Amino acid sequence: MPARVRAILATVILAAAALLGAGSPALAGAAAPRPFVIEGLDLHDATVKRFGNRYYMYGSMYACGFEWYVNNTPWCGFGVSTASRPQGPWSAPKPLFAPDSEDPYAKRSWQATCGGTGQGCFNPRMIQRTGWGLNDGAFLLWFNAPRHHTQYKVNAYNVMTCAGPAGPCGPAAANGTYTKPVLDVCAGNGDFGIIERAGTRPAIVCTMPGETALNIEELNTRGDGGTGVGVQGVAGLTHIEGPGGFWNAAHRTYVLTYSDQGCGYCAGTPTSYATAPSLYSGWTAPGNVGWGAPVYGRRVINGTSCGGQPRTVTVLDGQPWQIVDLWRGTRNEAQAGTLLAPLSYHPTPGTPGDGKRWIPPVSYSCS
Repeated sequence: MPARVRAILATVILAAAALLGAGSPALAGAAAPRPFVIEGLDLHDATVKRFGNRYYMYGSMYACGFEWYVNNTPWCGFGVSTASRPQGPWSAPKPLFAPDSEDPYAKRSWQATCGGTGQGCFNPRMIQRTGWGLNDGAFLLWFNAPRHHTQYKVNAYNVMTCAGPAGPCGPAAANGTYTKPVLDVCAGNGDFGIIERAGTRPAIVCTMPGETALNIEELNTRGDGGTGVGVQGVAGLTHIEGPGGFWNAAHRTYVLTYSDQGCGYCAGTPTSYATAPSLYSGWTAPGNVGWGAPVYGRRVINGTSCGGQPRTVTVLDGQPWQIVDLWRGTRNEAQAGTLLAPLSYHPTPGTPGDGKRWIPPVSYSCS
C-alpha cells in the first residue's frame, strides 16, 4: 500500500475514533494504544495536551533544588516541553513564567509564595477557549498555590492568560493577565484537574481541605473562574487526591479517577473511579460488603497504580489516558518518571453482595 494511502487511512481511523467518543473500542485493524513512560524530563504532577499538530507536556520543575515543606526552598516554576507525538522525544522544558515575577494576589514574588514556606505550587493545567465561552482561542494556565489558602483563607487557585500553548504566561507576557478566580464550590486548596467535553464549558474537579472530599464546579465564559454550578462531596468520597476525568460519548457517562487514598509523593497508591450520567449530579462509586471490608474494595481499578500515584486524566486524539507520577518518595522529585496508560470504560453488570465476579468498568494496564 502506498505511503500516501496509509497516511490517509490513519487519519480517517483517528477521526472516526474521536467521533465514537473517548474510551470507545478501537476500530478493527487499528493498533491498540499501549502505556509508556516519559523519563528524564523534569516535569511532574504533569498533564499532556495536543494543540494543533504538537503535543505539550506541562509540569512542576524540581531540578533547581525544590524540597517540599522546607522553608525558603528554591521554587523552580512550571515548565513546558513539546513533541510531535506523546512518546517523544520531548524538547527541554521551558519556563511558563519566571519564579521571581510578582504574585499579583499576595504582592510578593512567586518564589516567596511557593518556596517561602515550602508548600510549593503545583498542578499546571492549560486549557484553550475554543468551542465554548468566549470562543476566542485564548490559552489559560491554571495552577494552585496552597499558601494563598493557608495565609489568606481564600481558594488556592490562579489563572494566567498566555501568549500561546508554550507561554509565556501572566502579566509579563504580551497582553497577558492574572486572575484570582472566584469559586464557590471549589473554594479549597487541594489537587485539581480540568474536565473538558467538546461544545461545553470545562469544569474544575478539586479536592477539599480536611476530609479531602471531591467537588466539581463549572467554569465561567472566560474560563478564569466558576459559575457556582457544581456538586459537592462527589460519591461521598474522602481522603483522596489527584483527580481527573473524561466524558465517554459511547455510553454517555462521565468517568472520574483519583488516588485512593491521598498522600504526599507516595509510590504504589491505588487508582479508583466514580461515574455519573451528568457532570453535576448522579455520581456513584461502588461500595463493599462484609465485616471490616475496606470501603474502597470495588472501586479500585489498579491496586498499585503501576508503582506510582495517579495524577489526572488527559484525552489525546479521542483516547483518555491516566497520568501517573512514578514518585521516588523524596522531597525533591526531579528524577521521577511519568506514566501514561490508556483508560477504557466498558459498563459491566453486578452489585456488591451479589455473589458474582466483579469486573470494574474502568481499567488501565501497566504494560
